[in-house]
Amino acid sequence: MKPAKRKPQNTENNPIPSQFWLLKSEPDAFSWDQLVANGDKGEPWTGVRNYQARNFMKAMRLGDRCFFYHSNEGLAVVGIAEVIALAHPDLSDDTGKWECVDVKAVAPLPRHVTLAEVKANPKLEKMSLVTSFRLSVQPVQPDEWAEVCRMGGLEATPKPAEKNKRK
Repeated sequence: MKPAKRKPQNTENNPIPSQFWLLKSEPDAFSWDQLVANGDKGEPWTGVRNYQARNFMKAMRLGDRCFFYHSNEGLAVVGIAEVIALAHPDLSDDTGKWECVDVKAVAPLPRHVTLAEVKANPKLEKMSLVTSFRLSVQPVQPDEWAEVCRMGGLEATPKPAEKNKRK
């Protein structure tokens, strides 16, 4: 049976405020550079086998921004990605119970933000990266997003709905 297609939740006429996320990947398995090389076609965020992380992906909306975090090697936020396809079946899963979203690279951080720096910053003490370190897909609060962007040398990127209002 073919799964039903999900209707995009946010449109030009009815923008829903974006949310922020953090996606973790081991750079020897899939790196920021590989996501950048994929260009606008992006990449399905496959291989997640944790129910909470899967549910976070199911909550993602088109245009949501994600920190790209290198785990194991580097231990740092290295770039910003964007959700370009809503949750759909993960083709790397034979059981049919796991889903993924597609993401594309938006911008590298001018300066990588290390896990040690995140942990040392009192403004980030409640960030999921600190409190739920093992989770591969995590929510990021707007104030945490702004602080990590600041630490990485970027102004906090506006949400897509905010961009549409500026002319």
